[in-house]
Amino acid sequence: QVQLVESGGGLVQAGGSLRLSCAASGSITSMNPMGWYRQAPGKQRELVAEIRSGGSTNYADSMKGRFTISRDNAKNTVYLQMNSLKPEDTAVYSCNGLSRDGWAWGQGTQVTVSS
Repeated sequence: QVQLVESGGGLVQAGGSLRLSCAASGSITSMNPMGWYRQAPGKQRELVAEIRSGGSTNYADSMKGRFTISRDNAKNTVYLQMNSLKPEDTAVYSCNGLSRDGWAWGQGTQVTVSS
């Protein structure tokens, strides 16, 4: 099964930006959809955004206009560009993807937004 590894998290001030990357150990061409989820302390995991192989995207309402998901099949990587970050965006962000072998998940990357 394809393995996913996230990177790009860190500490940023409110209003700042981060770009997360999700690198796959194999081809993501057939992985559909691929997405980003997040989980804050004491809260349930929630969908941030997902992208299908044709390029269509879906975002949680609170992320629309601030976050952009994209995929580069040639680099086997999915990205999440996060702008205008808020303290409430603080969470562990994980990527996932669905292939013929089932769902694959990364271990996550911490994003902390200070006020």
